[in-house]
Amino acid sequence: MLIDVLQWRAQTQPDQLAYTFLSNRGQQESACTYRDVYQRASAVGAALQSMDMSGEQVMLCCPPGLDFIAAFLGCLCSGAIAVPCYPPHRNKPNVRLKAILVDSQARAVLTTAHILENLHEYFPEPEIRNGLVWLAIDKIGAWTDGFTPASHDLAFLQYTSGSTSTPKGVMVSQANLMYNLKAIEQCFEHTPESYGVIWLPPYHDMGLVGGLLQPLYVGFPAVLLPPVDFVSFPYLWLQTISHYRATVSGGPNFAYDLCARTVTPEQKAALDLSSWKVAFNGAEPVCSETLDRFAEAFESCGFRRDAFLPCYGLAEATLIVSGGARVSRPIVRRYDRQSLQQGHAIPRESRAGCPGNESTLDETITLVGCGQSLAGGKIIIVDPESRLPCAPEQVGEIWISGPGIAQGYWGKSKETQETFHAYLAHTGEGPFLRTGDLGLMQDGELFVTGRLKDVIIIQGRNYYPQDIELTVEQSHLALQPGGGAAFSLDSSNEARLAIVYELKLSHRKVDVESVAQAIRLAVKVHYGLEVDIVALAKPAHVPKTSSGKIQRYLCRAMLLDGSLSLIGSSILSGVVRETVI
Repeated sequence: MLIDVLQWRAQTQPDQLAYTFLSNRGQQESACTYRDVYQRASAVGAALQSMDMSGEQVMLCCPPGLDFIAAFLGCLCSGAIAVPCYPPHRNKPNVRLKAILVDSQARAVLTTAHILENLHEYFPEPEIRNGLVWLAIDKIGAWTDGFTPASHDLAFLQYTSGSTSTPKGVMVSQANLMYNLKAIEQCFEHTPESYGVIWLPPYHDMGLVGGLLQPLYVGFPAVLLPPVDFVSFPYLWLQTISHYRATVSGGPNFAYDLCARTVTPEQKAALDLSSWKVAFNGAEPVCSETLDRFAEAFESCGFRRDAFLPCYGLAEATLIVSGGARVSRPIVRRYDRQSLQQGHAIPRESRAGCPGNESTLDETITLVGCGQSLAGGKIIIVDPESRLPCAPEQVGEIWISGPGIAQGYWGKSKETQETFHAYLAHTGEGPFLRTGDLGLMQDGELFVTGRLKDVIIIQGRNYYPQDIELTVEQSHLALQPGGGAAFSLDSSNEARLAIVYELKLSHRKVDVESVAQAIRLAVKVHYGLEVDIVALAKPAHVPKTSSGKIQRYLCRAMLLDGSLSLIGSSILSGVVRETVI
């Protein structure tokens, strides 16, 4: 188990650097060895055991950093079930945190002395404050040996991001966690000589399992950045990789796009990214244009295109499901757009010398391969209605099985049965996890096309919202990249396309109709679709999950009930409004 790995490292490599945490945009640095980590984790574990928390749910309300690491590993030491979540915010509604608190039935909360001292401001509701045991982990002193878990014991509850539904607590066992850590080690070819830089939030699967726990499992050091510092100052991520000569780092597609758009030539001149061997890209659709843009932008800094490692995973599988070969460039294929919209993947070669040719782009969709199934796992593509396997050229739902598949959703037997216990109709083979993602498998490579619940169906054709959103954001300079949602609305028994997009802070006074006209023209040219509703939102007001994914279902609901903060909107004449705007 992972806690045994930590104990072994503390005994055999006590003075080896484990984690370095940077704050205040990299100006302050704190570090800890394996001995430090084990002593702090054991102290937290001893405190939890003294309160009889073994087997109980314990919420972790700590900012990213060494306190969070001690809290999580302390739960493993004591046998408590960790429930990671974002720390509360003053004077802001903590809706998600409270929902997780109720759903998880947590008995205790591990937090910091600062939050505990100001608890009334963070949680004004007395029923929340009084019904729990609160413990400040940075005030715990003594330490002792802890608890030895069994492989079937729950390690933690990983709450889903809520990009398509209400967040649910995924039950991750000790065995699930250990399998996934081994799978990542093999896929990424990590060694004790690796060096990580992680800015991802530790409250989600990629930041927690891939960012915090993978270095501990393999035995290499990692530098941790606050997620908020990356979002407000993306250059810091690359600067840290350059400074520490890191070999592995990554994040969702938007992170690479953000750096390619914002890092200045002067900043690039100070970067050396030649040490970066594994640049993983996952958690959202991987865009070939982003890979090209980033590689071209930082080639002069020593970045190599073959460092890219697209991968696919989800919380219900602990983390990783598939990944590309580290020694090869990502596999990129073009498919006929119209055929793909009808569920058939017909390869389409782009005409020689025509990159950027509009007519060629209109006829094709480019997909990036997310690698092959990892050792011990299985991926199949299934028709979600008939539950029969799809042919290689057909798009279907991605079903997976293997040792990394979690135990189900906490307290939700019906949803667990529907999602984690799927069987093929013709053979009864199973159980499989229904991911809710759409894709295809060709030559053993997984290509993800979108979310089953997010697919826009208009006049019998399937359109993937992320494709439309990318087209929209490139249609006008006033639109915030990665800040929009495309979805359908029913009007007079007919599906109609709606676009909601944030404006950049510098373009809040733009003419709404001119932006709407640019959006409609771009979507018409690329997809042959009319955009019936264009709603331009205030900066940072399009709803996203805490991991940065667009919440299309919530955006649609907010548009319909009028709660979305808009600068303006444009509705085609004759469209039934349905209380829109």
